[in-house]
Amino acid sequence: MNLLLKSSSIKHPAPIKITGSKSETNRLLLLQALYPNLILENTSNSDDSEVMLKALQNFQLPTSNIQLVDVHHAGTAMRFLTAYFSVQEGKEVVLTGSSRMKERPIKILVDALNQLGADISYEENEGFPPIKIIGKKLIQNKVSLPANVSSQYISALLLIAPKLENGLELTLEGEITSVPYIKMTLTLLNEIGVKTSFVGNKISVKPQFTIHNSQFTIESDWSSASYWYSIVALSEIDFQVTLFSYKKNSLQGDSALANIYQDFGVETVFNEDNSITITKTKNHQSSIVNYQLNNCPDIAQTIAVTCFGLGIGCHLTGLHTLKIKETDRLEALKTELTKLGATISVTNESLTLEASNHINENIAIDTYQDHRMAMAFAPLALKISLTINQAEVVSKSYPDFWEDLKIIGIVGSEVH
Repeated sequence: MNLLLKSSSIKHPAPIKITGSKSETNRLLLLQALYPNLILENTSNSDDSEVMLKALQNFQLPTSNIQLVDVHHAGTAMRFLTAYFSVQEGKEVVLTGSSRMKERPIKILVDALNQLGADISYEENEGFPPIKIIGKKLIQNKVSLPANVSSQYISALLLIAPKLENGLELTLEGEITSVPYIKMTLTLLNEIGVKTSFVGNKISVKPQFTIHNSQFTIESDWSSASYWYSIVALSEIDFQVTLFSYKKNSLQGDSALANIYQDFGVETVFNEDNSITITKTKNHQSSIVNYQLNNCPDIAQTIAVTCFGLGIGCHLTGLHTLKIKETDRLEALKTELTKLGATISVTNESLTLEASNHINENIAIDTYQDHRMAMAFAPLALKISLTINQAEVVSKSYPDFWEDLKIIGIVGSEVH
């Protein structure tokens, strides 16, 4: 489905309800599978979380055969389920995904799990899915990982750690990236009663075989909120949007949005009912901005497009993990922004956009099966008409995105 986006008269919407954080949901779904007396509320309705939930539910069904589990494009599910299935004694699984998933590396996690005693092998290409996992009781409790790898590898190990016979002592070698996602995982473990420590480059998780009955309400997704920050930044002064349910002291690294978007004239108010109201209070003052996004790389696409729409230059660093996402997000950004008239360069870990005041109209944006490409470019409809190709890809993290845009007056019509 290709959507032609045009903005009509933009109007202040009623409060918008975004479902729970995909990052928190998928961590807690795995913990719920390990501890069935954990009750979850406000779970994400994203494709990734649905895939994770379905895989975990189907795995509980009795079967005598090797199960085939297909996570499609869901990278988080691939990493987390690799760890989960490795500790399910006596069960065999082949874990696979889309053609792009088969190009996304899994070797660092597989090596770490095998060092702990797991039995994981490759079905096709060394270092990549699909993988065959024979569940075992893992006795070993010490392992090391490069500190600059995707935090999902680290979190996958930490999530199963309390169910290991001797817990886990994890050493991270080098400079740690994506610290907020690691701390998110540890905090969620703490909140269900698991004891952890994170000192220097060493993380330890104590064994915890049972937990008390627990109920957990998941905070809404800050990554999804980023597109609303972009919309407000590209709007007229006094335009505002209220979003439920968000916390001032969030576990999500992408909550950095509230500070970053002040540079674009957007103010955030945290309300007593756990909502936030974001308002365009002034026009931006800067001609170029610089951000180190090691801790929140998923909002890089949104920030780059916001800057382009405002005529601001930007230099974004700490983006090395974007090379192995649903697509190579840095190259994809370069290609699509160039089509719109931008002057942009990228390296393996950075993006530099020059300030410009012209946007080419009636361009079709390719999305590369990447939900964030679709949603990051959509706010430009406030400035120009543009087409988003494969618009249905937003279901991966924010299925209601196009319907929510209609509420403020950005309307999409299907084109062929």
